[in-house]
Amino acid sequence: MNTSPVVLVTGATAGIGRATALAFGREGARLVCSGRNAEAGEQLVAQLQALGTQAVFVRADVSDEGQVEQLVATATTRFGQIDIAVNSAGIEGTPGPLTGQTVESFRATFDANVLGSFLCLKHELRAMTAQKHGAIVNLSSTMGSRGNAQNPVYVASKHAIEGLTKSAALEASPFGVRVNAVAPGPIDTGMLERIAGGAERVAAVAASIPMGRIGTPEEVADAIVFLASGHARYVTGQILAVNGGKTAM
Repeated sequence: MNTSPVVLVTGATAGIGRATALAFGREGARLVCSGRNAEAGEQLVAQLQALGTQAVFVRADVSDEGQVEQLVATATTRFGQIDIAVNSAGIEGTPGPLTGQTVESFRATFDANVLGSFLCLKHELRAMTAQKHGAIVNLSSTMGSRGNAQNPVYVASKHAIEGLTKSAALEASPFGVRVNAVAPGPIDTGMLERIAGGAERVAAVAASIPMGRIGTPEEVADAIVFLASGHARYVTGQILAVNGGKTAM
């Protein structure tokens, strides 16, 4: 009988999601990876299999409930259960002042970040509460507890994810299921450069961080693995900041 944990990761084809899938793979977990880029997903699965772990890719849009339900069903059918879920899928939206935002950009950001997290939580919790165990880690941001004049919709979406995380934790606790989130600061991903507006502005962001540098996806992945592990078995409803000291200022 295979006792390796079964881990579901959304947004697994790039950035923090990809680093997280690989971190769990190196620990021997069985992986169900999801995203919208099938080619990148299959490349990730091949890399995971080269590590000696079982892995499958399921193309899914997390803002579509039918696709999320099928994603969770695929994991439980293939491996019998879901021990850990990491809801990493999301977008940065359209940077700029609130007065310049459109209804379309608002809806797109909230569909990907908030509706996507809500739907994943809904169906993951149904599976985990039935099996009476599990751990879920959502992706927030430093902006989930702060304001930002140049990205108000993204900020609002991350505040919503933190509220969902805390509420879901309270709902799930009686069933032996933990729900937490990580809140990364500036991390070396394509999203950071798009939000910052170029490499020069990324350098300025790095200079503003107490540790003096941008974080890596792998450093966030390590925090996610910790929150999902038995080492954090008494931790639920929490938002773990991974930001080089940025919110200590």
